[in-house]
Order: sequence, then structure tokens, then C-alpha cells
Amino acid sequence: MGLFDKLKNIVKKKEKEETKEVKVYDKGLEKTRDEFVSKLNILGIKYTKVSEEYFEELEDLLIMADIGVKTVFKFLDRLRKRVKEENITDTKYLNEVIIDELFIIYVEGESLSDKIHEAQSGPTVLLFVGVNGVGKTTTIGKIAHRYKNSGKKVMLIAGDTFRAGAVEQLKQWATKTDSIFYGKENTDPAGVIYDGLVKAKEENVDIVLIDTAGRLQNKVNLMKELEKINKVIKTHIENAPHETLLVIDATTGQNGISQAKAFKEITDITGIVLTKLDGTAKGGIVLAIKEEVNLPVKFVGLGEKSEDLQTFDIENYIYGLFKDMM
Repeated sequence: MGLFDKLKNIVKKKEKEETKEVKVYDKGLEKTRDEFVSKLNILGIKYTKVSEEYFEELEDLLIMADIGVKTVFKFLDRLRKRVKEENITDTKYLNEVIIDELFIIYVEGESLSDKIHEAQSGPTVLLFVGVNGVGKTTTIGKIAHRYKNSGKKVMLIAGDTFRAGAVEQLKQWATKTDSIFYGKENTDPAGVIYDGLVKAKEENVDIVLIDTAGRLQNKVNLMKELEKINKVIKTHIENAPHETLLVIDATTGQNGISQAKAFKEITDITGIVLTKLDGTAKGGIVLAIKEEVNLPVKFVGLGEKSEDLQTFDIENYIYGLFKDMM
């Protein structure tokens, strides 16, 4: 069975399941599906035979979906090779090959785990980084909501101590999600995190979510701050932080990829949280992140509500993106 047939089966399976998660992905990827997939279908109608003009228009379409120029060129090379080797002339069949090859990008090579690494004993510590304005604090609140709903004892620590309103905003999320809170304004972030972790251990907390500053303008200062924070966390809890998650706003497209590259240089990122994926027609950014930054997407934001923040699932993503073509 070829990959396309497997993808077809995934779509059929998901249609039958119709779970809450599947519905969230379906609705959240609507803009990308309407923009990208409908144009791909139109391209197949416009050109009944594979030609150089077809490839040129396909290239534009893939770049518009934010798959990333580097990824697109690599992808088109592979596609041309398959067209030649398999003597493909029919554009309708080529659509199947395109879907095939797009998912080979995500699943091939190094296996990236989208599961959150949890501590075997004591609290699991998740450290959140990212530039201001990407929805970091809101994301932490939504993730707190997820863990609370699964019966975990959650604590939020406000490590973004100098940005006006940041501590208060996180405190409100703690109240909203019935989580424990620790934070102080205008003071050393590492000190706040140190005291917060002491409290987390005293309270036997399961999950600790830590917010940090997002001032990427001065990379050296931020690097030093994150190094200090990491050192403090490690002295308290062995092998922590268990995840360092970079929050990226999907609507910023390739700018988000640049942020991922910059943060990867200054600290050890273990995964990506992609917010506002429902607000863009450029859902292909998921593939660009994998190809260009080689980091797994751990969570995706597919709407305003807390339950619209979902753990990333490649099958649900395939379904949400390509269900109209299967």
C-alpha cells in the first residue's frame, strides 16, 4: 500500500471517528484548506498534463502556503524526479503524489516526538520561551487548563518579571484554571523561579509551567538570563526543564521560522507551540518548521477557546488539510 492510500485510510478513519479533536482540526485548518487545496485542485483542472508551466504555478502555490522557499525547492526536485521515473503525465494523479511527498517531508528521517516528556517522579517542568506578542501567556493558561482537566495539580510561575502587566496576566490565568501561582514584579526572574520551585515541591505539584521574557532584540542578555534560569531549575529538580517550548504565532509565517532559528541558537529548544493556526491560510508552516528547524510541533492553537489548543497530531493535521482531496 502506497503512502497516499495510507493517507486516504487515515481520512476515512478520522471521518468515522468524528471526535472533538478531529472537529477542532477540521475547523482550525479551514482557511489553509480553502486556500491551498482548492487552488491545487484548480491547478489540476487548468493543466490536464504535467508541464513546466504547471510546476511554476505549483511553486508559487507552495510558497504562498508558507512551506518555505528552501523546502519548496527541495520538494519540487523530488517531485520532478518522480514524474520522470514514473512517467507521470496526468495532473490529477500528480495531486496524489504531491500529498505523498509533502508528508514524506514530515515523517521521514529523524523521528521527532510530539509527546510531552514528563518526569518519572516529582514535578514536570515546562519552560516557555518566545518573543512578546505571540500569545505565550495565553498558551500557558490554555495548557494549564488541559492539565487541570486531566486531574493534575498545576502551578504557574511568572518569570517575565519586567514587562508591564505580564505577572498579573499570568496570575489571572492561574485563577481561571484553578492553578497555584507564584510571581513578583520588577525583580530577578531566576530568583522568582527559584522561590516558585521551592513552593512547587512543598505543594507536591505535578506540572510547573514557567513564563519567561521575550526580548530577542538583545540576544546576549536573553541568553544569559535563560542560562541562569536553566541552572536554577536544574539545582532544584533533576533533569529539568523537561521541555523548553518555543511559542510561535503561525500568522507571522516565515518570521516565525526566523524566531525559531534565533532561539535555537541561544537555548536548548525541545519543541514548538504554534498559535493562531486557524487565523492563517499558511498552515504549511508546520512542514517548514520540521524541514528547516528540525523541531517537533508539540501543540497547535486552532481557535480562541482553551480546548482549541490541541496536542499536535500528524494524522489529524493530514485530515484537516487534505480531506477534500481524498
